[in-house]
Amino acid sequence: MSSKNCPESPRQKMINMMYLVLTAMLALNVAAEVLEAFKVVDISLLQTLETVDMKNAQVYARFDQAFAENETRVREWKEKADIVKTKTDSLIAFIGTIKKEMVIRSGAKPVSKEEPLSSDDFFLATNEGDTLKISKADDLNAPSEFMITQKNATELKEKIEIYRSTLISLVDDSDEDLINTILSSLDTSDPPANLKEGGENKSWESERFLDKPLVAILALLSKIQIDVKNSEANLINYLFSQIDAGAFLFNKLGARVIPNSSVVLQGDEYVAEVFLAAEDTTQQPEILINNRSVPVQDGKATYRIKTTEPGFFSWSGLIKYKTPAGIIKNYPFKQEYQVTQPSVTMSATNMNVFYRGLDNPFDVGGGGIPQENLEVTMTNGSIQKRGNEFIINPNELDELGRRTTVSVHANIGGQRRLLGTSNWRVKRVPDPVAQVAGQAGGNIRKERLLVEDGVMAVLEDFDFDFRYTVTQFRVEISAAGGYVNFFESNSNRFTDEQKDQFRRLNPNNIIYISNIRAVGDDGTTRDLDPIPFKIQ
Repeated sequence: MSSKNCPESPRQKMINMMYLVLTAMLALNVAAEVLEAFKVVDISLLQTLETVDMKNAQVYARFDQAFAENETRVREWKEKADIVKTKTDSLIAFIGTIKKEMVIRSGAKPVSKEEPLSSDDFFLATNEGDTLKISKADDLNAPSEFMITQKNATELKEKIEIYRSTLISLVDDSDEDLINTILSSLDTSDPPANLKEGGENKSWESERFLDKPLVAILALLSKIQIDVKNSEANLINYLFSQIDAGAFLFNKLGARVIPNSSVVLQGDEYVAEVFLAAEDTTQQPEILINNRSVPVQDGKATYRIKTTEPGFFSWSGLIKYKTPAGIIKNYPFKQEYQVTQPSVTMSATNMNVFYRGLDNPFDVGGGGIPQENLEVTMTNGSIQKRGNEFIINPNELDELGRRTTVSVHANIGGQRRLLGTSNWRVKRVPDPVAQVAGQAGGNIRKERLLVEDGVMAVLEDFDFDFRYTVTQFRVEISAAGGYVNFFESNSNRFTDEQKDQFRRLNPNNIIYISNIRAVGDDGTTRDLDPIPFKIQ
């Protein structure tokens, strides 16, 4: 019997409509486990964003220090870095505003004293320092309306493209790797058509923000913020490296002599290179050594003489150079060297850098000169002698090794003579890696987890006797209904409550050890990366 002959009653029409609505709701329903995973991802992304921001702040501080030391040389690159910072802060703030407006439209409310946050609540910290409690993490309608219909996603795309163009304009065209990295990180091109989905063409905006739950869009926006911050990091590090690469590093001409050593063993050769600093590649200087003209290649001459007896020797010369005005200028030089009897010197240090806050062993051999006649001094630190070993204690960090110089002098024949100098980098002790059962994450068997006592802070590939001790951590375990339970420990050991929770774990359960803090032997506190585990 046809529908025409059997028309639907109003009640039947209502039932059919309710069925369609229910079907649509079931199709759009997002599993609680997926929502919870997005929450965890967003929290992790925000932690990463904070870490990258701190590292970028250190680079800007290095710009300020370099500018204070030499305004003329650093000004151009610092001004460009300031542009990057301004543009980055503006874009990051705009994305933060989008997050705020979107969660408010989804029903988020400010946290109050009457209704404080619980450990299971999902929230957003705004640019203004407010905290908004998110009640509808699975909201599909308000985010799509705000991002797509109201074209906020289009405005975001335009701002990313302007920001990307600004960064690329500050990079030399020859640095293709950096340009490609920026283009890849800040890509806003539309995705290719998917033939499996009927060949429908999607835009950059709809691919990311259409019909996605609120928590997923928040995580995606956090990821975009990290891409922006990483692009900022790549560019400001590039700009800082150009301070010396593009600078005019001299303001006068002068003679330079570089011997292979100022102390030579009897029977060996004394070899030294003589050249004019900042030599013009369009012309070669004339170099005289001991009043005799010598061959010059690439602006340098080589002085070579066979040593036959121990003692102190000197040699001298003259560099003649024609200035752009056509005037011949003379640059005299004089050098001394010492020939000693053959001897064997052995030295060993832990690493090729100094670490602030540690006793850095530093061995010096004088090539036949008694160690009691050696004097070791340094800038940016102090030196103590313990037996036959010198102990270096740096004062301040010096990542590039520009302010930390170790000089070795010898007392020979009542005269204090410089044997050599070397520049050293000063770093802080690296962060340890948080581990359980020797793992920093991944798959782990429940039985293996139960026999472990706690969380270790491991310094990998670090030769000093230096240790970190974990002082606190949190175990996060997903519960039924998509909630996350938190279990705190104020030491480096698992609590009885945490171990009891481990016994209840099943295969494929996810646990997350976060909020890990460790204290080093020097008293400094470090926040460590979290440990995610999947139970096998």
